[in-house]
Amino acid sequence: MSEQGATPLVWYFDFVSPYSYLQFEAYPELVASAELRPVLFAGLLNHWGGKGPAEVPAKRLQTYRYTYWIAGQHGIAMTYPPAHPFNPIPALRLAVALDSEFAAVKTIFEFIWKEGRSLADEWPALAAHLGFTAAAADAMIAESRVKEALAANGRAAIARGVYGVPTFDTCKELFWGLDATDMLLDYLEHPDVFEDAEMQRIAHLPVGAARKT
Repeated sequence: MSEQGATPLVWYFDFVSPYSYLQFEAYPELVASAELRPVLFAGLLNHWGGKGPAEVPAKRLQTYRYTYWIAGQHGIAMTYPPAHPFNPIPALRLAVALDSEFAAVKTIFEFIWKEGRSLADEWPALAAHLGFTAAAADAMIAESRVKEALAANGRAAIARGVYGVPTFDTCKELFWGLDATDMLLDYLEHPDVFEDAEMQRIAHLPVGAARKT
């Protein structure tokens, strides 16, 4: 959690997101200062009517290439899992069951994105990494309180206006995506960054045209 007196931070993430992994690895102290909240990215997309990068064929390839390239730029080890997108729900529920502790989240992220391993095919190995048997992990993620807590995270994210992952929430402003991290850091140091005249104007910019739906 954030230090006493500091801006409270919440970090919304999904293990299916390579950008979530990259932000976690590139800014560990920032992530560690926040309350970690796993959310189902697909649930956000369903609510807002969007598509994930991997659901647009041309964007899928660009996303995979770019995230692997940016990992190298940051010196982050990255190996894509055998298939992507994959079903992240068991891992999300496992994180929730483990109170979204930083070390547990790190283990899960690195199992998928550093070691490049499959949740579907290597669940017992992930459980072992965390100190459990597969049967124990299965029992943990089957608990109704765990399922409800993950669903509650999603509802809270949507109520705040979160539409993608990763997203930092300062409880006043939202910062979506790896490339918004520098803007978040600037905001934390200079909370008035959005108060100049042009920032105020674009916050209320009218829509000039809209696509037909």
